[in-house]
Amino acid sequence: MNDMHFATLRKAMVDSQIRPNKVIDDRVIEAFSAVPREQFVTKQMQDIAYLDEDIHLSGGRFILEAMVMSRMIQALDISSNCNVLTIGSGTGYGAAIMSFLAASVIAVETRSNMVEKAQNNMSMLEIGNVAMVKSRLQDGFASEGPYDAILIEGGVENVPEIILDQLTAEGRLAAIWRPDNNKVGEACLWQRSGNKFARRSLFTAQVPVLEEFRTKQKFSF
Repeated sequence: MNDMHFATLRKAMVDSQIRPNKVIDDRVIEAFSAVPREQFVTKQMQDIAYLDEDIHLSGGRFILEAMVMSRMIQALDISSNCNVLTIGSGTGYGAAIMSFLAASVIAVETRSNMVEKAQNNMSMLEIGNVAMVKSRLQDGFASEGPYDAILIEGGVENVPEIILDQLTAEGRLAAIWRPDNNKVGEACLWQRSGNKFARRSLFTAQVPVLEEFRTKQKFSF
C-alpha cells in the first residue's frame, strides 16, 4: 500500500469519525490529518489502522479509537505553550498527535520494545518535542512536571493521587473512567478544585481498562 492510499484513509477517518462527533477544534483536526496512524502499527495491521475502533497492540496496549482520542484531546484544551504528559503511550501515536498542539510532550510507557518503537517513530516523523520515557504508568513522571494536561490512553478504575498531583493549578487530566470495570466507560475530565479534584463526564466510551489502573482487591479474613 502506498502513501496516497493511507492519505485517503486518513482523510476519511477525519471526515467520517472525527468531524461528525463534535470535534470542532481546527488544531486537533489538523493534527489527526497530519499524523500517519499506519506508522504506529505493524505492517500486518496497517490495513486496519484507520478503522473506527481501538487498534490492539501487544501486551495490553492499544491505539484509542480516533473519535474517542480526538474528543478527549479537544477537552484538554491544549495551547502551544503547554507541557503535556501522556501515559500508556504504546508506540507513540497519541504523543505524536499531542506534539502538534503542545510545546513539549513526555510520553510514559512501561514496555521497552514499545518505547524503542515509539522513539523510532518520532525520529522517522522528525518530531522533536516528544520525549519517550520507560517508567511505571501509575507513577506518571513527576520530575518533568507539573503538567498543563495529562492524557491516560485507556480505561482506568482509579486515577492515583500521585498523578493528579502532577497537574498545574489549572491543569486537566483526561481518561476513560470505568470503576469496577463497568461494561461502559465514561470519558472524563479531572480538574483541580482547591486541594481536591473535580471530575466531569464528557461522553460514554467502550475502552479496555489498562491493567496498571485497576483497583487492587482488598481481602478480608
